Amino acid sequence: MDASARHLRVLTETIEAVNSTLDLEEVLALVASKVATALHADACFVYLYDARADELVLRATHGTGVDEMTRRPRMRPGEGITGAAALQREPIMIAADAHLDPRFKRFTNLPEDQYESILAVPVLAREKLAGALNVRTRSAHEFSQEEIDLLVAIAAQVAHSIEHARLYANAQARVGELEALARISAAVSDSLYLEESLEEIVKTTVHAVKASGASIVLDDGRVHWPVGSEAAHEARTPLRWKGRELGELVTHRETPFTDEELTLLGSIAHHAAVAVEQGRAVMRGVLAQEIHHRVKNNLQTVASLLRIQARATDVDPRRALNDSVNRILAIAAVHEVLTERRDDDVDLAELLERLRATIVQGVGAGKTVTTQLQQVSLAGHTATALALVFSELLQNALEHGGTTVHVELDQVGSHLVLAVIDDGPGMAAGGKPGTGLSIVQALVRDELRGDIDFVSEGGLRAVVTFPASATAGGAAASSAA
Repeated sequence: MDASARHLRVLTETIEAVNSTLDLEEVLALVASKVATALHADACFVYLYDARADELVLRATHGTGVDEMTRRPRMRPGEGITGAAALQREPIMIAADAHLDPRFKRFTNLPEDQYESILAVPVLAREKLAGALNVRTRSAHEFSQEEIDLLVAIAAQVAHSIEHARLYANAQARVGELEALARISAAVSDSLYLEESLEEIVKTTVHAVKASGASIVLDDGRVHWPVGSEAAHEARTPLRWKGRELGELVTHRETPFTDEELTLLGSIAHHAAVAVEQGRAVMRGVLAQEIHHRVKNNLQTVASLLRIQARATDVDPRRALNDSVNRILAIAAVHEVLTERRDDDVDLAELLERLRATIVQGVGAGKTVTTQLQQVSLAGHTATALALVFSELLQNALEHGGTTVHVELDQVGSHLVLAVIDDGPGMAAGGKPGTGLSIVQALVRDELRGDIDFVSEGGLRAVVTFPASATAGGAAASSAA
């Protein structure tokens, strides 16, 4: 068989091989293998042209390899011998000492300098640069004109196969993008929990654009579900909802993001904004419902206290009104703490300090109040009852005690102990408690499920003991006023 017939057969077999698949990676691997075999070369390198970055990127090799732990070799048209062939749109052949050519470009992870000869040709699709390829031999070799023509013909046919494979890859990418958006949409629709939605969005983002890492940074400064790590290129896509910016979708990758990928990130960011707004709306609804429930219960408590006050006889109306105001302020303090914390537990040390400051300002002029309060938490509904008990006891100590009052809060085993101690005359033996202390006794018995003791020894010591359910121990804090 003469050389022309053999070259024709090789060309036909190469075209059939590369047209047997639409997978771009398979096409490029087949090109490298078939071309090296056709020209009896020791190695073949196939580059694709990235128009957006204006770079030739090595995508396939035969006869050698690239260190997988390093970055893919890249060069601009005109760089290196292969880049020069791509820029000039014509073959370049060097028979020996190719690495000594002034156009030679060295890559530390690509052992090209071990080859003597090189034949590089551009890959053109409708006169547009689609890539470049070269064949190498370890010993000096003068490529014949027939071999050059064969490689040019193969490159021309391969260009069409590469274009078809690219179109297929783009179509597959679009399918992948639609599937990613569908998963995100389902996550946003199905989950009532914001964190779950954001987790799925971040994970899907990493998969959809082959990112090295991603996260969502909300306008409150918190970073949600950081996945992976940072890289050379970063895309920050705002999360916008009705003209407001709720945060950013931050994505990292080693390679630049394409326009299509940035558009996809914009769609993902929109879904993330919907998830954030939806999650916040749910939380606002839950919070509003909880606040309404608390307000209703507090109003019922106020009504009950006013009924008890109304049943009392021989009571100064002005004092009764002031007492009622202080009780309402005590309830308001609990409500304020619960709203600030946005949970169901109250820090008792913080609550009692607030009440102390309010009551001392009202009726404690000239008196000294010291506190030693262990930092424990108590469920909101129980904290309301304790706030009322504390307010009544402190107000009673300030009005009827001496010049100093001391308050202690401690956790002993499974119980909490609240003590209000003054240096006044104490309670007369057999004395009947007034309206305020009657309210205290009822609250301790019915709401706190505890006991209260009054001890008159150099003053009055009122000690309330009740189960410490839903509490958490902490360090003690002291203050004086």
